[in-house]
Amino acid sequence: MARAGAGFKAVLRRRALLAGAAALAASPAAAAPERFPEGFLWGVAASAPQTEGAAGRGLSIWDVFAARPGAIRDGSNPSVGTGFETFYPEDLDLTAGAGLRAFRFSIAWPRVQPQGAGAMNEPGLALYDRIVDAMLARGIRPFATLFHWDLPAALRGGWLDRDTAYRLADYAAIVGRRLGDRVRDFMVLNEPGVVAILGHALGRHAPGLASRTAWAAAMHHQNLAQGLGAAALRSVLPAGARIGAALSLQPCRPAAPGAEEAARIWDDAWNRAYLDPLFGRPYPARFAADLAPLLRAEDMRRIAARPDFLGVNYYSRMHMVPAPGSVLGATWGAAPPGTPMTALDWPVEPDGLLEQLRDLRDAYGNPEVFITENGAAYTDPPAQGGVIADPDRIGFLRAHLGQAARACAEGCRLRGYFTWTLTDNFEWAEGFVPKFGLVAVDRRTLRRTPKQSLAWLGGCARGNVVT
Repeated sequence: MARAGAGFKAVLRRRALLAGAAALAASPAAAAPERFPEGFLWGVAASAPQTEGAAGRGLSIWDVFAARPGAIRDGSNPSVGTGFETFYPEDLDLTAGAGLRAFRFSIAWPRVQPQGAGAMNEPGLALYDRIVDAMLARGIRPFATLFHWDLPAALRGGWLDRDTAYRLADYAAIVGRRLGDRVRDFMVLNEPGVVAILGHALGRHAPGLASRTAWAAAMHHQNLAQGLGAAALRSVLPAGARIGAALSLQPCRPAAPGAEEAARIWDDAWNRAYLDPLFGRPYPARFAADLAPLLRAEDMRRIAARPDFLGVNYYSRMHMVPAPGSVLGATWGAAPPGTPMTALDWPVEPDGLLEQLRDLRDAYGNPEVFITENGAAYTDPPAQGGVIADPDRIGFLRAHLGQAARACAEGCRLRGYFTWTLTDNFEWAEGFVPKFGLVAVDRRTLRRTPKQSLAWLGGCARGNVVT
């Protein structure tokens, strides 16, 4: 049962007043509100491996990776998460109570198919039945992601093995048949570029590989999985269902004079290697030799899934420098002096979001887009009066939403905005240290405490305006 009881609306009203004061403090000057088009969708984003516990599912590669000494910053693991599989009614009450009407979540592949193939796990699918039904009962539109990095560990070859793309298509069909009568919007993959680069080129994420061969295989086989998974969904979903992909897209710039080629390398590896094939173009030419052993005759046609919408996960620009001898030949450098930083030392560059949306409009035929992740980690103070003040996060969201509103005014087909994330959760190799959530979670009791940013964002959603 949800703990959000009869006093929930009163708490929200009080939180809204506090959030308004914090919002004004975070703004350099009062300005006219920026409005969004009618029908603009406001929501939050989360993922199964970062919020669900391990009970009732098979092992994922992140369970295996987290068991390595030193792999996770705080020594934690994803075995408990935020307890979303139990606390989802409360989390959905918080979402709906704030006025947010969409929830991007993911299905845990190891929960549906613990072995990554073969028989499905009925109790696992039944959990997602309950979660989707609970969303719909609260007027929340579900956006389901099929793969958010938690590859079943039983698939021994992982993304190095071409067969994994076909196994994902089988899994997609299972989920589509089960949830397609209620879920209208599906995304096949989340951030394949991050999986390939951090997990297979740099060894910082699961499965912890670091070679150019592994990176190229993970890149191509995930792209193939996106195409095959989309085709599998289309074969089982009813008319009107929509299929997309969520990509981490970040404009790349040189961090120093002479680093222009490093920025171009990273743009190709991080952005274009996924965008271009998805929209029917060849891979960036610089990767031809890497991909030659992997490509088969029909691959590019299958990858060109022509998504019904594109999910954009944006956090900041990337400022690059050469890295001779490294797997990709480039690495991160410093942002321009004076750039504000989050608690993770990520640059705060809201105008980079507008730059990215313009690129999609001008270079990719202006697809329908949802911002499927955008948010920031900050150090939050203790709660006072049942609410946590987080003016820095409100300022971050306000600035990025302002750029999103400008993109809409400039003709970008931006249809909605999902903040990352609802609750503080397991942030991959950083463990539970970074706090991205609109709601804090006590690690011992799993008790939820809203932050002012939740009510502030809900106020924006209710008015369809940046306040």
